[in-house]
Amino acid sequence: MEMQIHPLSSLFEQLGLASSQQEIQYFINKNKPVPGTVELDQADFWSAAQASFLREAKQQDADWAEIVDRLDAMLRS
Repeated sequence: MEMQIHPLSSLFEQLGLASSQQEIQYFINKNKPVPGTVELDQADFWSAAQASFLREAKQQDADWAEIVDRLDAMLRS
């Protein structure tokens, strides 16, 4: 089965966040850097539902995992 690659805007929509390029960049700039000692889903700016989605995407290696990794990297730089 082939995995689907989701764009960053789709991940933001899935998380219930504004998803235009400007809004995504604002979110990233506002919330970075996430310390290396904190798992992405444990960052204090996520709701419980958002954190759960991110955690499950990684644990299940779901088709969202690649874009979650990309967001993780963006929030740490």
